[in-house]
Amino acid sequence: MYLKKLKIGNVELNNNILLAPLAGITDRAFRLICEKYNPGLVCTEMISAKGLYYDDKKTEQLLNMKDEKRPIAVQIFGSDVESMGYAAEYVSKYADIIDINMGCPAPKVVKNGDGSKLLLDLEKARAIIEEVVKRATVPVTVKFRKGWDVNNIVAVEMAKICEEAGASAITIHGRTRSEFYSGTADWDIIRKVKESVSIPVIGNGDVKSAEDVKRMFDETHVDGIMIGRGTLGNPWIFKQIEDELNGKEFSISNQEKLDIILEHLNYMLEDKPERVAVVEMRKHISWYIKNTKDASKVRDYINQITDKDELIKTLTEYFNSI
Repeated sequence: MYLKKLKIGNVELNNNILLAPLAGITDRAFRLICEKYNPGLVCTEMISAKGLYYDDKKTEQLLNMKDEKRPIAVQIFGSDVESMGYAAEYVSKYADIIDINMGCPAPKVVKNGDGSKLLLDLEKARAIIEEVVKRATVPVTVKFRKGWDVNNIVAVEMAKICEEAGASAITIHGRTRSEFYSGTADWDIIRKVKESVSIPVIGNGDVKSAEDVKRMFDETHVDGIMIGRGTLGNPWIFKQIEDELNGKEFSISNQEKLDIILEHLNYMLEDKPERVAVVEMRKHISWYIKNTKDASKVRDYINQITDKDELIKTLTEYFNSI
């Protein structure tokens, strides 16, 4: 039995297949769509601790969770101990779980010493985790990569630090920072991390199907699996995994896909001005229609649209034609 409940601190998740935090992707609209398909946990985009510390309104908007199912994890990032502690207190009012980002590879994040850059300073990482755990009123988890580069593979050491510092669970992505998302995730390091600690370990990297889920559980013995890029244009992956692991066939019609895209757009429009919502929706649409007939031609046309009614009309005509 692969699917089971997962306990993180005092929070019990209905199942152990989770939505990863993705910057610019896992906003409220996308989470609401994923929640229809029953992931065990969803997570916000990463939220800047300094943004909260300095009362930045745009940062605070990332905590919008209106009408969402629980539980929800809020991911925070930063390398300043005081502002991370402040952020932990602040988001404890919203979150069921607080996740600390120590894996983001983006240049604009690591140049400030945040995200995966902390894998080069494990004592600072420890101090941050201890401060967040101390000041949070909900369980704290940590998401990190296997290391900075091939000469700095620190995942097992980092996992032990997380456990010692009071984290309730960890998520390990099987790539170094220097690999970004290239090549193949190293599931062997995920297995070694699982063997090194007693808190729950969640595996992440290259999971795109029920087959991958089975293989990761079999090869690494992790407690849960977190899916990020595998959800893009494919938020029903959680239901598909559940069905296929239970021996059922999963299918989704073009009409159902269209309905989901329009629902996703409507959630976007609830939170953002029309032009912003339409422009941000374009990338999702290109993922939703990937590998369908004339997808590149339709994508090029959609990428010129800024009006919601024209977008809805174009999508409806396209899906009715395939």
